[in-house]
Amino acid sequence: METILITPPSTLKCKVALPSSKSISNRALILNALSGGSKESLDRLSDCDDTAVMLRAFDTLRRTDENPVTIDVGAAGTSMRFLTAFLSCAVERQCLLTGSERMKQRPIAPLVNALRELGADIQYEGEEGFPPLLISGKRLAGGELKLDSTVSSQYVSALLMIAPTFPIGLRLRLKGDVISRPYINMTLSMLSQWGVQSSFQDNLITIEHQRILPHQYTVEADWSAASYWYQICELWKQKGRGNAEVELIGLREPSLQGDSHIVDVFSQLSLRKPLSLNLVDMPDMAQTVIVTACLLRVPFRIEGLQSLHIKETDRVQALQKELSKLGFHIEEPSHGVVTFDGEREDFDSKEAVIDTYHDHRMALSFAPVCLVDGEIRIREPHVVTKSYPFFWDDLRSAGFNIVNL
Repeated sequence: METILITPPSTLKCKVALPSSKSISNRALILNALSGGSKESLDRLSDCDDTAVMLRAFDTLRRTDENPVTIDVGAAGTSMRFLTAFLSCAVERQCLLTGSERMKQRPIAPLVNALRELGADIQYEGEEGFPPLLISGKRLAGGELKLDSTVSSQYVSALLMIAPTFPIGLRLRLKGDVISRPYINMTLSMLSQWGVQSSFQDNLITIEHQRILPHQYTVEADWSAASYWYQICELWKQKGRGNAEVELIGLREPSLQGDSHIVDVFSQLSLRKPLSLNLVDMPDMAQTVIVTACLLRVPFRIEGLQSLHIKETDRVQALQKELSKLGFHIEEPSHGVVTFDGEREDFDSKEAVIDTYHDHRMALSFAPVCLVDGEIRIREPHVVTKSYPFFWDDLRSAGFNIVNL
């Protein structure tokens, strides 16, 4: 099992060309396919694993006549959900949609139930409620749905992107507190760029039948990738080194990405005062914020983290275990709420090795620990390819020393 040792640079002055957003890239690929556009219509697609999975899926559908055709999305949750909806109505053939062992433990019943209500033919090939899925694609008429939106916004986005193809459109009523609302807004905004009008009022989303128009589209840089550089700069100041000089290339403001609000979170962290946050709109930033706050000894109470339990790993449990190796103890007093008292116990930095649980954000968020502790060891560093393939190269270019153990 590969393990790396990371030590910090003596100075920090660099330019970083950030990867493109995988969230935007994967939506763009679905909309482009539904519009009949060519791959050349999309510029700056992400190089990450999740987007590569989507590209392979469309390539497989083009080049094989197998029935059913097998599409393996690996650990790509977004791809699993988006393709489940896409294959149910846009491809009139049988597809076996499967993934990694962890993917087979991630729930998909809410989306499957919604699609079945619209007439989709989807069968579970393993445990009920989980992938793999046997999907027999056919034209869906559309109609009215109610969907529990407290689990994953990706179910909502998956339905919205295929809604314009329904002859009677879609009226989607969201029940409960909406998780990751900015991702739903991202989907609707991108639909509008492909010529689709929609309405989102009082938790009711309405999309009438209309044509999805081919569109030339350029993907913006990834704000979640930027968050690790904000983390690096904040921890750099922790040691009294002054301000880091890091130029991040490719970001847009305003951005379609809810994670762009990480700037506001780091403004609060820089005050070194007890932190009270609700990250329901950007749960993917939880690891970055929690690791940083612990290293800064900033007590916190962070809500809105219920979806962390069904990510690439159970991120709350993973954070608890790995932070304890560094002398920090975080608690989950109630579901989706994580707290920290600001204290740190003695620990041996040379004994601590961070496990990543096949989760890119564990490696990405723990790498900057070396700026405070002088070094950090991380197992299975290759997991970063899921969203930020060149992260270790970028760190080396910025002066960090990274060696294989």
